[in-house]
Amino acid sequence: MKRKLDIVRLTCVVVLVLAIVWTMGCAKEKKAKEPVAEGASRDNSPVVLVPQADGTQVFEGTASLIDASHLEDGYVMVKYTGDGRIKMQLTHDDEDPYTYDLPTSGAFQTFPLTCGDGHYTLNIYRNISGDQYAFVDGASFDVRLKNEFTPFLHPSQYVDYTEETAAVAYSEELAQGASDDLDVVKRIYEYVVNNIVYDTNKAENVSSSYLPDLDDTLNTKRGICFDYAALMTAMLRVQRIPARLVIGYAGKDYHAWISVYTEETGWIDGIIQFDGKNWVLMDPTYAAGRGLADYIGDGSNYNALFYY
Repeated sequence: MKRKLDIVRLTCVVVLVLAIVWTMGCAKEKKAKEPVAEGASRDNSPVVLVPQADGTQVFEGTASLIDASHLEDGYVMVKYTGDGRIKMQLTHDDEDPYTYDLPTSGAFQTFPLTCGDGHYTLNIYRNISGDQYAFVDGASFDVRLKNEFTPFLHPSQYVDYTEETAAVAYSEELAQGASDDLDVVKRIYEYVVNNIVYDTNKAENVSSSYLPDLDDTLNTKRGICFDYAALMTAMLRVQRIPARLVIGYAGKDYHAWISVYTEETGWIDGIIQFDGKNWVLMDPTYAAGRGLADYIGDGSNYNALFYY
């Protein structure tokens, strides 16, 4: 079984694609709500929604424990206690599966239910030879979310943070004095694109099991597209702003970017320019490049495959 989300393919060639990302797959659009009154202020204290494995709904396998206690909150937690190279697939109804590497540390990992309400199947596989995997454990369950935003407000394996993560505290500093959510998005976005440098060497040598380290990105101020997207997503989420880390294709390159929801705008699937009201193309990696605005896309350049 070949892993569909081979992160080593996130080459992220730094060319600017100025395009509106087409909403695909399980992503749902929502009409914008009434804007916040001009001059209104907001509480910018970070809030970390900590995933919990409460044990109220558990599927126990031969070498795994699947905790489905908080499906309504948009996540499921899994730990594997065996050995070997392990992968997990999470499938919503008949859609393409989301494939993850599952560590053998015996610690719980959090996986988001980003496709919304419906029936999910979770299967765990162990590598037996080359690219061949054998089924180990599995479970299925029905999900009814509290609301469509909750999967995009919690930390998860790809957007991993705790209350001690430095990026969490820094989100408050960046948001200090912001009048509304859109102002917060602007501040965090501008910080990321103006301060994080694209790491070409890292992109060329990254492993297929690579996961972003938010504080390493913040401290070194270097990263690949996966790092850019994860850092910005985390800082927005702890500011109570729903944000999706998106993986798909930008032209021919496998790539990561983000989309975000505010009451002023509804879901924003693109940022690169901000005129005080409107955004176009939310891609912090490409935005961090300079002098690249000549490449204007028509929407076909971006192909969103998975949302985290």
